Amino acid sequence: MEHHLDRASQAVMQLSAALDLYVAAQQAIRELDAYYGSDEWKQDYADDEAGLFPSDLKRGVLSEDGIWNVLDDSRALNIRMLEVVTEMLKQK
Repeated sequence: MEHHLDRASQAVMQLSAALDLYVAAQQAIRELDAYYGSDEWKQDYADDEAGLFPSDLKRGVLSEDGIWNVLDDSRALNIRMLEVVTEMLKQK
């Protein structure tokens, strides 16, 4: 039982910390969602293709897969959390 207590305690603390980070990132996720495919994103993409940005500038946000994957992963995680909580509530 001591092993179960240690394992559960560690899992709860780790999930709590991860959830704090995820909640704090929600504004960034909403802003990425609004930016992706917007006129601003299209112009930034065109400017990048035209070589108007410095070569050392990070441009992961202009890769279609980068934003799409983060947004899709976030949606899938939200669904997973709902499913987990729903199942846990059924078990009580």
